Amino acid sequence: MRTAKISRKTAETNISVEVNLDGTGTYDCQTGVGFFDHMLDQLSRHSLIDITARAQGDLHIDDHHTVEDVGIALGQALAQALGDKKGIRRYGECHLAMDDAQVRCALDLSARPFLICNLDLPTAKIGSFDTELVQEFFQALATHGGITLHIDRLHGFNSHHIAEAAFKAVARALRVAVEVDPRKADAIPSTKGAL
Repeated sequence: MRTAKISRKTAETNISVEVNLDGTGTYDCQTGVGFFDHMLDQLSRHSLIDITARAQGDLHIDDHHTVEDVGIALGQALAQALGDKKGIRRYGECHLAMDDAQVRCALDLSARPFLICNLDLPTAKIGSFDTELVQEFFQALATHGGITLHIDRLHGFNSHHIAEAAFKAVARALRVAVEVDPRKADAIPSTKGAL
C-alpha cells in the first residue's frame, strides 16, 4: 500500500495528515479553517487520494501557519507514500473549467520543487479566508512534496471559482501523475534511474 502518515508539531500548529495514493478520494479534513477544508476535500475527491487531515493552529492570530503547515505535512506525506516512485506516470496535467474560471495545471513529481503560480485572485478575501494563502499552500506542498508545479489562471473573475478550480486542477494532475503505468510498472520514470 502506498500510504503515509505525517505528524508535525510546532509552537504554532499541531498537524497530522494521512494519505492513501490508491484510494477512492475519501476525505476527512478538519483544520479549523472552513474554506481551506473545502479545498482539501476537493483535492482528495478529484485526485482519488484518500486524505485525512487534523490541524490545531494559532487561528487567533490568523490562518497562515495552519494552512502552510498542512501544506508542508501533506507534501511530506505524498513524498513518503510515493517511495522510490517506481512505476508512476510522474507527469500530470489538467485544464479545468469551473463556471467563469479556467485553470491549467502541469506538474512533475521530479523531486525538484518549483512553483509557478499565476492565479491573480481578484479579491483579498474569500469569506474570511485570505486569498494569498492559496499560493502559500501550493508553495509548501510543492517544496515538501518535491513537485515541480505550474498553475495558471486562463480566465476567471470570481475568486472562489478560481481558487477551487486551481485545487481541482492540481488534484486531477496528481491523479494522473501518481498512477502506476502498467507498461513500465517496474521502472523508475527517468533516464537517470532515480527521482
